[in-house]
Amino acid sequence: MRLGSIYTYPVKGCHRVSHDRARVEPWGLAGDRRWMIVDTDGVGVTQRETAALVLLDAAVQPGALRLAAPGRREITIQEPSAYELEVKIFKSRRATVPARPAGAAADEWLSDFLDRPVRLVFLHDPTAHTAGASSSVDTVTFADAYPLLLANAASQDAVNDWLLESGDEPVPITRFRPNLVVEGARPWAEDDWVGGRLRIGEATFRAISLCDRCVVTTIDQETAEKGKQPLRALGQHRNIDQGLMFGLNLVPEDPAAVAVGDDVELLDV
Repeated sequence: MRLGSIYTYPVKGCHRVSHDRARVEPWGLAGDRRWMIVDTDGVGVTQRETAALVLLDAAVQPGALRLAAPGRREITIQEPSAYELEVKIFKSRRATVPARPAGAAADEWLSDFLDRPVRLVFLHDPTAHTAGASSSVDTVTFADAYPLLLANAASQDAVNDWLLESGDEPVPITRFRPNLVVEGARPWAEDDWVGGRLRIGEATFRAISLCDRCVVTTIDQETAEKGKQPLRALGQHRNIDQGLMFGLNLVPEDPAAVAVGDDVELLDV
């Protein structure tokens, strides 16, 4: 098995950034979801209710973030060093995360783009967010619950076979917004990796759980158009413990660097 693709999402919910190589940190890939757009109540804005986020291109620069979107001028925002405010990943969660506001220029740019009042915040200290879905998660960025998501390319092929059988169009693996994509495994091999450890290049990870998927998988990550697949197919074929499962949640164990082409080795599985 080998590592086929690496992706980060600098702003939670934004368009992906593809990498040949990435540094693994205790809270995930370097630069992944350290920024988040929040509403007037300080709750994270996601694709679940604002699909236009897929059209937002974000690039991490030294000490800064560049934003671009169709029909809009680019803007570069410096990492803020001002006061902190408390934000939430989801409205339903009680736990808050300390973050720093990016400032009026970023807020105005994004509010105009999304046609609603929002603010941009930066997670300057990832160790401050420990509100993962499991006690096995020590720290995480603005990700939903776990530091990294791994997807199996062969499992994606299986999903597309189901879609073709039902008369639907296949979808790319980017619909599932993974960080790491493994090639060369059998379909659904990742089901057996839960509870074990993996080595990718020089980095090792704990495989915590399968990932329960939501409506974001039905959003075209290039156009923001909404559909019903592949979530319907997962409901028919991958309903496991009342979750529609695709992908594997990982927690870094020995941070290092990973690169496309690295060998993927199973440990303690």
